[in-house]
Amino acid sequence: MVKVELSFGGSFNFVLVLMFYVFVIPTRCQDEVVMNILKNSISAPIVLQWTDPNVCKWKNINCDSRNRVTDIKLANQTLQGILPKELVKLTALQRFECQGNGLTGPFPYLSKSLQRLIIHDNQFTSIPSNFFTGMRNLQEVNIDDNPLSLWQIPNSLRDCVALRYFSAHNADINGTIPDIFGRDGPLSGLVFLELSSNYLEGVLPASLSSSSIEFLLVNGQNSNNKLTGTLDVLQNMTSLKKIWVNDNSFTGPIPDVSRLDQLSDINLRDNQLTGVVPPSLVNLPNLGLVKLTNNYLQGSPPKFRNGVEVDNNMVGSRNQFCTNVPGQPCSPLVNVLLLVIEPLGYPLEFAENWQGNDPCANKWVGIVCADGNISVINFQNMRLTGHISPNFASLSSLTKLLFANNSLTGTIPNQLTSMPLLQEFDVSNNHLYGRVPSFSEGVVLKLGGNPDIGKDKPSTSDNLGLGGSGNKSNGVSVIVGIILGIVILLCIGALLIIKFGKRFRIHTRMGKHPDAIKVHHKYQWDENDVKVSVVSNGEVSGVLSTTGNVYEASNMVISIQVLRQVTYNFCEEKIVGKGGFGTVYKGELHDGTQIAVKRMQSGMGDEKGPNEFTSEIAVLTKVRHKHLVSLLGYCLDGDERLLVYEYMPQGALSRHLFNWKEEGIKPLEWKTRLSIALDVARAVEYLHGFTQQIFIHRDLKPSNILLGDDMRAKVSDFGLVRLAPEGKLSFQTRLAGTFGYMAPEYAVTGRLTTKADVYSFGVILMEIITGRKALDDTQPEENIHLVTWFRRMLLNKSSFQTIIDQTIEVDEETYASINTVAELAGHCSAREPHQRPDMSHAVNVLSSLVEVWKPAEQDVDDIYGINFDMTLPEALQRWQAFEGRSTLDLTLSPSPMQTTGDNSHTSESPKVPSDARK
Repeated sequence: MVKVELSFGGSFNFVLVLMFYVFVIPTRCQDEVVMNILKNSISAPIVLQWTDPNVCKWKNINCDSRNRVTDIKLANQTLQGILPKELVKLTALQRFECQGNGLTGPFPYLSKSLQRLIIHDNQFTSIPSNFFTGMRNLQEVNIDDNPLSLWQIPNSLRDCVALRYFSAHNADINGTIPDIFGRDGPLSGLVFLELSSNYLEGVLPASLSSSSIEFLLVNGQNSNNKLTGTLDVLQNMTSLKKIWVNDNSFTGPIPDVSRLDQLSDINLRDNQLTGVVPPSLVNLPNLGLVKLTNNYLQGSPPKFRNGVEVDNNMVGSRNQFCTNVPGQPCSPLVNVLLLVIEPLGYPLEFAENWQGNDPCANKWVGIVCADGNISVINFQNMRLTGHISPNFASLSSLTKLLFANNSLTGTIPNQLTSMPLLQEFDVSNNHLYGRVPSFSEGVVLKLGGNPDIGKDKPSTSDNLGLGGSGNKSNGVSVIVGIILGIVILLCIGALLIIKFGKRFRIHTRMGKHPDAIKVHHKYQWDENDVKVSVVSNGEVSGVLSTTGNVYEASNMVISIQVLRQVTYNFCEEKIVGKGGFGTVYKGELHDGTQIAVKRMQSGMGDEKGPNEFTSEIAVLTKVRHKHLVSLLGYCLDGDERLLVYEYMPQGALSRHLFNWKEEGIKPLEWKTRLSIALDVARAVEYLHGFTQQIFIHRDLKPSNILLGDDMRAKVSDFGLVRLAPEGKLSFQTRLAGTFGYMAPEYAVTGRLTTKADVYSFGVILMEIITGRKALDDTQPEENIHLVTWFRRMLLNKSSFQTIIDQTIEVDEETYASINTVAELAGHCSAREPHQRPDMSHAVNVLSSLVEVWKPAEQDVDDIYGINFDMTLPEALQRWQAFEGRSTLDLTLSPSPMQTTGDNSHTSESPKVPSDARK
């Protein structure tokens, strides 16, 4: 046996050497192995110069002093492929960036040491639900514009206590925004939060109120309900510099923002906000941009200081300002009415119907006048909440004040007893409490249905909706039963997942898109779990995702066998249209769903067909809008290229404008034409400005505008769509489109801007007005081109009416509407692109016209709004709607005891919603 003796210093050096070989060398070798796997998985291009045996010398790769990989920066390298799951073994990785590539598949786990994750603008299909677990060092996340399977903001995000920047624009997030952002919450250091263009619903979480967030962007949710509730949490977000909550369904008034002195950019447009614009917003010291268009704001239009950019059509949109002049005050009567509905939260129904500066002349809903003064306020059956304002006492001419059958709380204001002409005060069936003031002897009081009237405070049990102690116990029992039911369902679901785990996993990956077709054939995953093959009749008929030719939306592949079956092998009887791309067939799935199958001409020698095929997939998997035709799937099988869309039963707009006689259908009414034009404008506005990127359609025309059974329009055919390069408003491209609709500057120079689509839209408006095609060879030479002929006729007002489509019934109101649309068409088709408006202007003009089309209100001959030219049933129905009850009550001055009797005969009149902009 050999005996080894070492001094203390020698022993220490030996331990260091031993640790180096045990820990450092294996770690370094492990990183080298992982990086080489990454290199092969993404087919690293030569430009990256990943050839040196030492990965720390690779371009865009950084290592620490122990040769462990810390930074991987692969932005905009045109990379393809799938990231390997071995990346999690890079234990020192702090920074991972791969934005602007074509990487696909599920995103892998990464090390808990990660600080910066930038992966936007790829084709990743999912992120692990517990990806963020334990990532206490993570500071920045950007996952924008990835077609992820629908997912929710995970609870594990709470672990990211160092997070300051989180951006997930257009990342297919659904559900609600979690309540984790407050000063004392896990994400107290967050300063940037972007969740726009997702599928979020619900309200803004209360914890935002005490957060340090400076940039809050939650605009443009694509869900049916969108984000709702009020914006009250904003008033305490004192760090805010930028707020974008536009294109949602927020309601209520704009909150007091006087404490937001750093705010410079606020976009509240396209919601359902009501009430007056608060002075605190107008007076913000650093405000530079404000957008309020298409809400239901009331009162005087705000006048911002010089230098503040305001959206052009703030006054001309749905907003119900009392005047069109910014800063001009409303009439005293309007101001009083706005004061009395403030405690009611400025209800939307009032905002939709209260127009102009004279409540009596414009017949405001709930307001009845006599001799130019308000005599009756009838707010019955309006689902009102809040409390009764003492400002009603300012209406000295009031004879009746009716609040029956609402959910009002609080007490009856003493000030109301001073109203000199008041004859009837009805607050029956609400939740009022407190002492009843002493009204004059002749006032009829109706107080029944308020259990707490006369009490000092409301009953707690009633507030809970449980009625009393016995009902309270029953309510608790019901809640416990519901919880137990949910637990049982969850257990059953867990058992099903365990039993059918593999099948569940596969269908989850295939079902990313909410409109994805569930095709009934088998799917077979390869051993590395990186691609899935479509198996039909025992043979692989297509690969959804590979490291080579990768298509976006790979989860939407449909086999050729299925499409042949539903179109009866593409028989002629199923043809519904033909175009330059190919032929469109109608099909029907096994569950009755109707689809449209576009089949590209086989054997096309040029690149036009494949380019249009991939372009449509690329566009329609990135943009979603209710006025864009939805892509349901696609098929690539040899030379066969097929796209599957939702079926639009009424076909193209061109069918209804130009071929209605041959088709045996009725010509379109003007109201329908207006609605169609607005739908198209909203779709193009979305492509131009409501997405992270700017898309230019390039081929807007009636044959590419499809109609559903409800005659609502959707824009289709995205084969020629171009994506504007980032930061560029104008760029060169090959000429494409249809003559007659092509903007002159694009046809001559090939330079493309969004104004090319605006020009095409102007031509479509001209066709809608005239019923003539953009190019009509049957016309004399000087009139063949619709635009030049239309401009010439527009200048001659005496002959303008002769160019209106003869099938349109023109009255005075219709003629005024057509004139407005004609002027818009002229502006949109101006020769110089800078002279054309943006599509948002077109939306604002058309939306105001569409909303004008409401049934004209009957003239009234008494305070109940009864027209004596009505039939008796019509008059009875109008009187019942006013009174809010279906039985006649002829009681003349009931005592307070009599007013608490039976109110079981009350009924609520149905409300017809107006056409609110989505």
